[in-house]
Amino acid sequence: MPYTPLVKLGAALGVALALAVPAVASADAAPGGLSYDDPTAPTVFADGSTLAAPLGEIVGTVVQLHGALAGSHPGDPVLVQRLDATAGWVAVATATVGADGSYDAVWRTDHAGRTTVRAVPGGQGATAAASTAAGTEGRAITVYHGAKVTWYGPGFYGKKTACGRKLTRALLGVANKTLPCGTMVELYNDGRTVTVPVVDRGPFRKGTSYDLTAATAKALGVVASTTIGAVRAVTPPA
Repeated sequence: MPYTPLVKLGAALGVALALAVPAVASADAAPGGLSYDDPTAPTVFADGSTLAAPLGEIVGTVVQLHGALAGSHPGDPVLVQRLDATAGWVAVATATVGADGSYDAVWRTDHAGRTTVRAVPGGQGATAAASTAAGTEGRAITVYHGAKVTWYGPGFYGKKTACGRKLTRALLGVANKTLPCGTMVELYNDGRTVTVPVVDRGPFRKGTSYDLTAATAKALGVVASTTIGAVRAVTPPA
């Protein structure tokens, strides 16, 4: 059963996510997109190497990586790196090429934000060279902060939110106590991502970071209070 904040209508949720989902498309839906993680569709690089990994994960959890490194042979070491804005390529995992020519690696995330991961030959000498190699080709991954959320709507439909939006079943957005109205937030849950604006104020349950509108909860597959990933969306340059 959805949680409905026991507050005045003017104190409705404040962070909304913008998404276009055919089932809920309407004038109330802000622009955005919904994507599903597909680990069976790897990134293919210019040299024929491949890398499959989730498009997003919550910080502190494990990312499973699978791929093939061009020119490698069974038994060869593989080094997995993430791109750091300050330090450059940083080693996060190691692996060994298997009999079928592929490798599997595990990376426990420890930094939230958007990054790029890649796999390069490992072993003595190769590791140092790979760490300073030019180029940023890799697979983009977003590591999200964990955020406890719930959702709302019934009992409030047709009312104005604290940000001046009309709350409907199709309105995509979130409520937050401090983020300015209109702030874009990117959310992640079980391979799904959605970017929506802050549309209301709240939530008012202790320990909860965001209240999702019903349409946002549906887009993310959220049916009860749970922890999902959240980061401020990058605003494109004007």
